[in-house]
Amino acid sequence: MSRQKTLIVITGATASGKTSLAIDVARHLGCGIISADSRQLFREIPIGTAAPSAEEQAAVPHYFVGTLGLDDYYSAAMFEADVMALLPSLWAENDYVVMAGGSMMYVDAVINGIDDIPTVSEENRRRAMQIYESKGLQGLRLELLELDPVYYREVDLNNHRRLVHAIEIIYQSGRRYSDLRSGTKKSRPFRILKFAIDIPRDELFERINRRVDTMVEQGLEQEVASVAAKRHLNSLNTVGYKEIFAMMDGVMTREEALLRIGKNTRVYAKKQLTWLRRDPSVIWIPSGQAGLKKIMQTLTE
Repeated sequence: MSRQKTLIVITGATASGKTSLAIDVARHLGCGIISADSRQLFREIPIGTAAPSAEEQAAVPHYFVGTLGLDDYYSAAMFEADVMALLPSLWAENDYVVMAGGSMMYVDAVINGIDDIPTVSEENRRRAMQIYESKGLQGLRLELLELDPVYYREVDLNNHRRLVHAIEIIYQSGRRYSDLRSGTKKSRPFRILKFAIDIPRDELFERINRRVDTMVEQGLEQEVASVAAKRHLNSLNTVGYKEIFAMMDGVMTREEALLRIGKNTRVYAKKQLTWLRRDPSVIWIPSGQAGLKKIMQTLTE
């Protein structure tokens, strides 16, 4: 195999088999795994985020799993900086490192770099989120249109997280978000191979349904109840938790909440795949052992 330092990225839709494939690859190469999942960072919610189990983490060293509290601030820019600081020590022991996860902004931050965006204060985060809580999606749209009409024409206006993020950055920096985004890809002093798991849509949706069932069996409802006092935090504004909170509020029945988790997860999976289909650098692979074989073959080419 090449002696060049190589970052092996394994991504794909939720429930496509990224974790198990990453472990197989890492065990073959004797290297560690960097998790690129923006929710698995939080230690209090391992069930709803499908975090690697204790046994999986014992089999292969994992990084960026369960390292934060729910009220800790974190961003793609911070992830990029932390990963770039960690990689030299990992490569001192091995020519390969696996990075696995489905948070596409985190993956792209490491692969392409991210602009030097200021860290947002708690005050400005609350200020931006308050618009969403009091005026909803339309309130965010109108605020962004006034503050940054250029980015307003580019952003997904149905994605409240993107809107809140842009607004809080504007508040913090005093500049338009569009002016801070250079769009320039950073040069990396290592080889990057980006693999994405490709499985039939019906099989993927069945996996998602099974995952929801498994999470419930593992105690998802109890986990959500244990963090209910912090439900206002952005770290809990995610699929699985929002629906159970609605159930706890009496807005949904238990059956409706569980069905909605499956539906919203499938919607999220489709968004992940749409993001990946736009990237010509992606090497599409099957799941399981066939995927492992393809990755190992590619490393020798």
